[in-house]
Amino acid sequence: MEYVQRTYRNLVQDNFLKSFHVCEEQTDLFIQADHDLTGPANSSVHLHRVSLKNYILTHPRFLTSLNPLPDDPLAPPIVKAMLQASRLAGVGPMAAVAGAMAEFVGKNLLKHSLNVIIENGGDLYLKATRALNIAVFAGKSPLSYRVALKIRPEDTPLGICTSSATVGHSLSLGIADAVCVKAKSAALADAAATAIGNTVQNQREIKKALEAGRKIQGVLGVLIIVEKSMGVIGNMELN
Repeated sequence: MEYVQRTYRNLVQDNFLKSFHVCEEQTDLFIQADHDLTGPANSSVHLHRVSLKNYILTHPRFLTSLNPLPDDPLAPPIVKAMLQASRLAGVGPMAAVAGAMAEFVGKNLLKHSLNVIIENGGDLYLKATRALNIAVFAGKSPLSYRVALKIRPEDTPLGICTSSATVGHSLSLGIADAVCVKAKSAALADAAATAIGNTVQNQREIKKALEAGRKIQGVLGVLIIVEKSMGVIGNMELN
């Protein structure tokens, strides 16, 4: 697996949103909104990180388990979302952490802005008043940046999350260059992308993985890229 510096953030093109970064320890968010919301975003990131860290201190399996864990009615909201997403996708709860962080910070910022786009290591939570094109980064695949998802404003808020076995530091047991999942919940999209990516061991398994991914409750669409091959299923409008 190769670590790629997040230079793709420099490729973002828009003329109507303000862009800014928020970082705290491992959390590195690229955010776009109607205006600079660095202060509220920093506060939101800190709040949710503290919730996660405190929960992990008393529930260490939450950090290490590769399988779903039981629901916990006393857990903080972000933890509950991760537990639910992991159960639906059949993976460990930390498979949902990047999408969950983007989603929960995004929901907090929607109190201050009609448009919010949060990118967290390739995982997106977005609410927009205009149509958007989201390019898919697939590492060294020749299809990288050549495929884009068209997102209509009436379909947002949405989570669009990408898992890769060849890019980044997240654990993947497959070989896909990109598994992109769309769902109303970014936590679910993140967990599902991991689960689907784990099943792709060669190009011949793309169709099978797509069909399995579509069966995950709450998943709206899936796109898989392996080298020069690509497959799409569900509500994924390409541009």
